[in-house]
Amino acid sequence: MTASHLLVPVPIPDRVAALIGSCIPPYILQAEFDADCAAREVRRFRGPRLGVEDQADREQALSELARANKVLAAHHPQLAVLPGSPF
Repeated sequence: MTASHLLVPVPIPDRVAALIGSCIPPYILQAEFDADCAAREVRRFRGPRLGVEDQADREQALSELARANKVLAAHHPQLAVLPGSPF
């Protein structure tokens, strides 16, 4: 019996990642990429004092994240990306 917090992350070889990716529809891969980029963008705009332009950029990134998560959740509910998640 192993605990998940004791597992060491192992890098996936490129050929294995390509094989896994070939089993997933292209629009899901694109949505996953978009969600990851939007989540990173949302994390950039943190803090108590954001300017008007930064607030607008954060709102734009949140809307892109929501749009991508809608596609991902329709495919599988656990694929959704959260702004604060490490993935």
